Amino acid sequence: MPAPRISGKDEFADYVVELLAPLGAVAARRMFGGHGIYSDGLMFALIADQVLYFKCDEATQPQFESAGGRPFVYTSRNRRVTLGYWSAPEDTMESSALALPWARLALDAALRKAAIRPHGRRTLPVIAASSRRARAGRLTNRK
Repeated sequence: MPAPRISGKDEFADYVVELLAPLGAVAARRMFGGHGIYSDGLMFALIADQVLYFKCDEATQPQFESAGGRPFVYTSRNRRVTLGYWSAPEDTMESSALALPWARLALDAALRKAAIRPHGRRTLPVIAASSRRARAGRLTNRK
């Protein structure tokens, strides 16, 4: 069996996971040409073009701005889309001691965001119905 190919992107993601390992169960998952960084199943950071971006909200964005961070922006259908992620300060990548305070801010922002979602994945009711009944408009919500 041939060895799996490891790209530079995967090596960077592995490095980020190792850097943030003191947080606990940190994992990287491939997504849209980059990686999502998760702690216990909650995405709190992303990697795009070999840059680490941390989740921000109104409470934490000023700290990332003052540290020289920049927002994660991508282009979709000829318009620029800005997400709630900001680049990690330059020295963050040097050690876990420098990265962890920023990662904790990001994790806190992700937890706040998850808490205010009206219908997060984990809280949706279970809907029991066959697809035929659902298509017929007779879908019921059973507990």
